Amino acid sequence: MSIYDFDLFVIGAGSGGVRSARLAAQAGKKVACAEEYRAGGTCVVRGCVPKKFLVYGADFGDSIKKSKKFGWNISGDVSFDWTVLRDNIQAETLRLSGIYEGIMNKNDVTFFQDRAEFVDKNTVILKQSGKKVTAKTILIAVGGQPWAPNIKGSEYAIDSNDAFLLDKLPERILVIGGGYIACEFAGIFAGMGVSVTQAYRGDALLKGFDADVREKVGELQEQNGIKLIFGASPKEIKEVGGGYKVTMDDGSQIGTDLVMMATGRVPHTSGLGLEKAGVKTDDKGAVIVDEYSQSTTANIYAVGDVTNRVNLTPVAIREGNAFVETVYKNNPTAYDHSNIASAVFTRPAVGTVGITEQQANDEGRKIKVYTSSFKPMKNTLSGAPQKYFMKLITEGRRETVVGCHIVGDDAAEIIQAVGIAVKAKLTKAQFDATCAVHPTAAEELVTL
Repeated sequence: MSIYDFDLFVIGAGSGGVRSARLAAQAGKKVACAEEYRAGGTCVVRGCVPKKFLVYGADFGDSIKKSKKFGWNISGDVSFDWTVLRDNIQAETLRLSGIYEGIMNKNDVTFFQDRAEFVDKNTVILKQSGKKVTAKTILIAVGGQPWAPNIKGSEYAIDSNDAFLLDKLPERILVIGGGYIACEFAGIFAGMGVSVTQAYRGDALLKGFDADVREKVGELQEQNGIKLIFGASPKEIKEVGGGYKVTMDDGSQIGTDLVMMATGRVPHTSGLGLEKAGVKTDDKGAVIVDEYSQSTTANIYAVGDVTNRVNLTPVAIREGNAFVETVYKNNPTAYDHSNIASAVFTRPAVGTVGITEQQANDEGRKIKVYTSSFKPMKNTLSGAPQKYFMKLITEGRRETVVGCHIVGDDAAEIIQAVGIAVKAKLTKAQFDATCAVHPTAAEELVTL
């Protein structure tokens, strides 16, 4: 009989944690999981899913405007009700959260709606109830949380968690940041009729993405009515009347009704008590793990954003699969983090997989680059200015496709299929030998 209450205790009921708990339970292990907020994690509750609904909401307004040249006559007043969209999204996330709880219940995973913190390497304490629970193995899957610079008046700003729950939309908003969250929310608010300014300390949006993509996204943001300010960071936020005055480090001042800090995310490890369990973290608070997701304490593992490897929901799920294979199925499995396709839901979206041109050049790789920029059919008739952009990066004599970067409608959908090709190391010749689907934007990938 085990000396522990559980074989596995999972801290965090997000995508990676729930997948790990379910599979371990199906392997015959006694499993528990604790979640301090709601099952589903960032993605379901206050991340990917509700954000995508907001993007759809903004896109509907844009489609109404573009529909006139397609023969649609929208008579009467067309208006947008933020509260309807907000409340419908929250109802859906609550439904999905229930499904995650249901998955654990159906697989006999004991679920604690409570915050768990370490007491030692085999023990956690549930903070609300005060109950101590022991486990042979503990998996940390607590994800990340928004981070903002500690400036004077920072308490007046909202973060990405707050953005889903606004009582009303402001007339003006200042979005601080140039990463994917900042770009996405700037596009969302602009699409809903808010006057948006986006300020970023760098000289181009989406640091780490291909240079051409960064340039194109900057153009798209401006075409969507977003005012971009580069080379400036906030220094102070002051209440002025019914709004705020933000002083930037270059001395400029910006008046706005709402400030959103979208300046990044950090692992949610603060106060978790990792030091009591001998679990080491890096300078950003990420749990240090090996290729099998094992921490510096042998019986403690970590998956998902808390490890700050590749912070994407499907990656957390795959890491959870690999953890169960390694620990409970005698099949040591290290998830391959290379060539993972991803998307940024700007309006229109970005889809990317593989390396950037800059990365290839920095590594001294012999590459050939193919690009195309064109106005998609929908925009030729509607008169919208946005252009489609595609880029293929090939390497060596065989011209193996090692990178693909797309900016345009449905880029996120297209890149999923292209990700298979890049992962399989297909060549430009094999792309060219594939017959085009006409008329589509995607056919450009096989006619470059």
